[in-house]
Amino acid sequence: MIVYIESNFVLELAYLQEEHESCEQILALAEGGSIILAIPAYCVGEPYDSWVRRAKQRTELHERLSREIRELARSKPYVKSPNEFQELTKTLIRSGEEEKQRLDDTISRMLETTTVIPIARDTIKAAIKLQKTRNLSPQDSIVYASVLSHLAGQTNEPKCFITKNSKDFANPDVDQDLDAYNCKLLTKFEHGLGYAKSQIASP
Repeated sequence: MIVYIESNFVLELAYLQEEHESCEQILALAEGGSIILAIPAYCVGEPYDSWVRRAKQRTELHERLSREIRELARSKPYVKSPNEFQELTKTLIRSGEEEKQRLDDTISRMLETTTVIPIARDTIKAAIKLQKTRNLSPQDSIVYASVLSHLAGQTNEPKCFITKNSKDFANPDVDQDLDAYNCKLLTKFEHGLGYAKSQIASP
């Protein structure tokens, strides 16, 4: 079977978020050849945008903290504050570097077994239409158009599209689109793992 994933899958694994164990097992199934894992090319780059935003926020926080600590140190009761808060400021910088490394490692690992769905000219055209017909954001429409374009070239084997973005994707029109390709929409990775395992176990 084919399991379609998007950016949240990458972030879940890289940042060890609440459902990362389910994502790890899904990736392991793909590495073992039990399922085909597919991700839109857009979703490979999008996690880096998220990391850049997080890193920028932490850098700004680090700078604000450093300024406040320097001001505190001018007052005799807090003259030792810089030493007390040094570990905190170091952690802010180190965490960003560690997250970037985990993100690199996760994507490199995924690319060994995951099918990357390219963004073709027709995909962009379809995405623009989907923004109106399915009320999707520009980013989500590119992801969804990519999944639909790949589905169109597959057989009737079971498939699922796992996304935590239930607010935008979980609607009857999207369900109907995916049903036409024997593809289920699932909004939890643990449910996606369970569905994949059930299909693998089916005779």
